Amino acid sequence: MRILHTSDWHLGRTLHGVDLLDHQAAYLDHLVEVVRAERVAAVVVAGDVYDRAIPPVEAVTLLSETLARLTEHTTVVVTSGNHDSATRLGFGSALMRERVRLRTRVAELDQPVALPDDAGDVLVYGLPYLDPDTVRAALAEPGQDPDGEPVVPARSHEAVVGAALRRVRADLAARSSRSSGSERRPRSVVAAHAFVVGGLASESERDLRVGGVEHVPAGVFTGVDYVALGHLHGPQRISGPDGTTLRYSGSPLAYSFSEVRHAKSTALVDLSGDEPAVELLPAPVPRRLAEVTGTLDDLLGAAGEPHVADWVRVTVTDAHRPADLYRRVTQRFPHALVVQHRAPEQTRTARPAVVTAALDPVEVGADFVQHVTGTAATAVEIDVLRRAYEDVLAAERSA
Repeated sequence: MRILHTSDWHLGRTLHGVDLLDHQAAYLDHLVEVVRAERVAAVVVAGDVYDRAIPPVEAVTLLSETLARLTEHTTVVVTSGNHDSATRLGFGSALMRERVRLRTRVAELDQPVALPDDAGDVLVYGLPYLDPDTVRAALAEPGQDPDGEPVVPARSHEAVVGAALRRVRADLAARSSRSSGSERRPRSVVAAHAFVVGGLASESERDLRVGGVEHVPAGVFTGVDYVALGHLHGPQRISGPDGTTLRYSGSPLAYSFSEVRHAKSTALVDLSGDEPAVELLPAPVPRRLAEVTGTLDDLLGAAGEPHVADWVRVTVTDAHRPADLYRRVTQRFPHALVVQHRAPEQTRTARPAVVTAALDPVEVGADFVQHVTGTAATAVEIDVLRRAYEDVLAAERSA
């Protein structure tokens, strides 16, 4: 029994203004081919299918076509992430009962998708993204608080995910108790979109923080076999409780330069043994992401040669900003996404921590010139700053 774990497609996203939909489509083509070749029982998509709540039409079309192609070969379980609109993504879920299972409602999180297997079923529980402010009441648990009402989880991700997992474990225990003595207990998979303690974040994940309590301890997920996580874009395993494997599949594409060293992949999970065995299948790389730093002459020469076909962030380190910088850099690197100039660190001086009315505006301007260029403002530059300041004062007096 094998499943394919993926997440964070972010269909409709751009990278510094570059439309990524064609590259996302190439990844989804790859995904369909993996499903065909590996004969997986299910594809589990752990949230952030879209990049925003109201996705572009092209992204919706791509998802529709991809689900149709995948369901020719396997079952697909999709949960909503913090970028998705659960309502929009879940539209039609009541009609998709066969091979597309959308899990976007809190009320359905303890209703697993059962994948039949000769060795016993595998139960896939899909948790939609659980925003504490909107799901706490729906996750109220039996019992009474001091006012005689059901106990509502605290306003934190740990509390609401913990309440959700208690429902999952209760359902799992009930199903296990109904198994005959000769049957293997049901194996369990939980798909969740959360920031689990120990995970390494990048710059491109939207913050989940609500009052500083966005993290979910790994121990919350005890009692299940495999946790298919979404939200963090770097593929990584999280140290979990005994008997539970937690893993982020990561995003299929790099969505910021903080992901430049990520090896993007999809997790092929074999649930046949006593513990899940995971193989990371490399995702296609449409165009490499790279950062290049150096003087303009170096970058226009041999140092820049390996990166002319990459998406690059270019940092030019000449002591003074070179003339016509952007045009010269983009001629050399036609896929440059960011072009910036930074003077060498050793030539910089500290700027005042606070600019107040007590400081001479001309000195503040001169300090800014030194910060930007790496060298002290010249007499000519200071004269320009002074004349500009005097012109402003004169205009205020005549107003």
